[in-house]
Amino acid sequence: MSTPDIILHRGLFTTLDRSNPAASAVAIKDGVFMAVAHDREVMKLAGPSTSIIDLKGRRVLPGLIDNHLHIIRGGLNFNMELRWDGVRSLADAMAMLRKQAAITPPPQWVRVVGGFTEHQFAERRLPTIDELNAAAPDTPVFILHLYDRALLNAAAMRAVGYGKNTPEPPGGEIVRDAKGNPTGLLLAKPNANILYATLARGPKLPFDYQVSSTRHFMRELNRFGVTGAIDAGGGFQNYPEDYAVIQKLSDEGHLTIRLAYNLFTQKPKGEKQDFLNWTSTSKYKQGTDYFRHNGAGEMLVFSAADFEDFRVTRPDMPPEMEGELEEVVRVLVQNKWPWRLHATYDETISRALDVFEKVDQDMPLDGLHWFFDHAETISDQSIDRIAALGGGIAVQHRMAYQGEYFVERYGIGAAEATPPVKKMLDKGVKVSAGTDATRVASYNPWVSLSWLVTGRTVAGLRITPQRNCLDRETALRMWTENVTWFSNEEGKKGHIEVGQFADLMVPDRDYFSCSEAEIADTTSDLTIVGGKIVYGAGDFASFDKATPPPAMPDWSPARTFGGYGAWAEKGPARAACIQAAQFCGCSNSCGVHGHDHARAWSSRIPTSDLKSFWGALGCACWAV
Repeated sequence: MSTPDIILHRGLFTTLDRSNPAASAVAIKDGVFMAVAHDREVMKLAGPSTSIIDLKGRRVLPGLIDNHLHIIRGGLNFNMELRWDGVRSLADAMAMLRKQAAITPPPQWVRVVGGFTEHQFAERRLPTIDELNAAAPDTPVFILHLYDRALLNAAAMRAVGYGKNTPEPPGGEIVRDAKGNPTGLLLAKPNANILYATLARGPKLPFDYQVSSTRHFMRELNRFGVTGAIDAGGGFQNYPEDYAVIQKLSDEGHLTIRLAYNLFTQKPKGEKQDFLNWTSTSKYKQGTDYFRHNGAGEMLVFSAADFEDFRVTRPDMPPEMEGELEEVVRVLVQNKWPWRLHATYDETISRALDVFEKVDQDMPLDGLHWFFDHAETISDQSIDRIAALGGGIAVQHRMAYQGEYFVERYGIGAAEATPPVKKMLDKGVKVSAGTDATRVASYNPWVSLSWLVTGRTVAGLRITPQRNCLDRETALRMWTENVTWFSNEEGKKGHIEVGQFADLMVPDRDYFSCSEAEIADTTSDLTIVGGKIVYGAGDFASFDKATPPPAMPDWSPARTFGGYGAWAEKGPARAACIQAAQFCGCSNSCGVHGHDHARAWSSRIPTSDLKSFWGALGCACWAV
């Protein structure tokens, strides 16, 4: 019998395998679990070349899998985005923005692209345009808040060319002053296209920088214990051009997230042709266990997209929705492609179900793993219709970020089961969980788990009563085994079980015994994908050999702030050392600070102009 590559022992393994729910050790060989049992049994398998990790009594969970993550698009942009995810005060967020503006060279922008809500801030508000102009008078700043608005400073308005004569976009508004000049506030009413089209005008990273960016985004996800995701496509994400980076990383063996991707139509009124072209050139499930095709969506036709801006009235889908959707669904069923469909409101879901049921009459949907995304206001009747057709529902924690707006418009009573996750499960529908990151919500999976368990928004508002919340194990299954149906990978991952992929994580606290208030703050101290350690911290930092090359470009916010909650800036001294020693890729060191540019940039100095201050002292940190 061959010996394992790695053994982890003296742990508290929550396997989620109902036939073997707990273990203290696992053995891994060739990327899969070869033994899941007690220490005495597993340690007997060790050979001379087996690596052994003592878990010292720590809890171990299956790796988390996000059912709806815009990881490809997010990866292309991560290194040039300033993340306000998890930042608890507007004062801190604006300090980050000022610091980033000081080191961002022209013509680049400072971008804060979603993942946060004004309600998470102690001040309970967004910055004003005047505050943005004061913080960054010369550097363009673009801030995307959920799906509802974007804030641009004066420099950004000049960069995009919006002026008095710029026409109003369909489904959106360019807010103007009394003289008709744009103020810098863009509103989705309710269509977010004006927000995304404006963002798309900014400079993009070169290909090699996008490779670096994607690796650092995956690294950030690994830091939370994420080992897999289903990519939901996205606007302005074209196939196959924008998939070249992730394909390169897959070909070179550098993926640290298992990724199944859906194809998102890009052309209004040309959706059927998109899918005719793609079904003739792509095959469902083509790829590997790390990067594989997963069907169509989340956009199938633009006429069926009901953006969930709860600050405005629910949009009615146009009368042509059914006919256009039917044409696309018939193409997909004929080619045995599953699909996912963005649908926030039951009014949209019920109309889509009319189409699916009609197609099913002469082209059965049996065996196709199709599903709705989001489904915040889905009715009992629609849940039953989905179950009867063999479909699923992928929910995300958007209400954790937009719950206050929903309550304001529809009332706390309506919010108590929005979406009705427990009822979906009780009715036997296939249901799983994810984030819809990176724009409308954060990529932090523990915020989602906290929301499922506590029913609270990130600001602490209790919107879901206890009777509609999930217990911790059920919530965990929503993030692990349940997701595998949605990528047609049941039995291959989602458990710590013999024969399944060796994907697991060791959280920095015991998920099952920590207080509810702590769940959202969880990170991983050890993440393993396919038997390879892709992230290590704390007790397991010495095992981490997977740090990607330094973030590119050298002014990247990822170098200074890291990611969620500005962990690199606000963490212990070890984080600062990581920034200086690992994340500096500039060609020249500074005579004052060496390569520790992050320390110089983050120092408290008596000026807002870091460049001129440090330059006057002979410091070259401002120039890297």
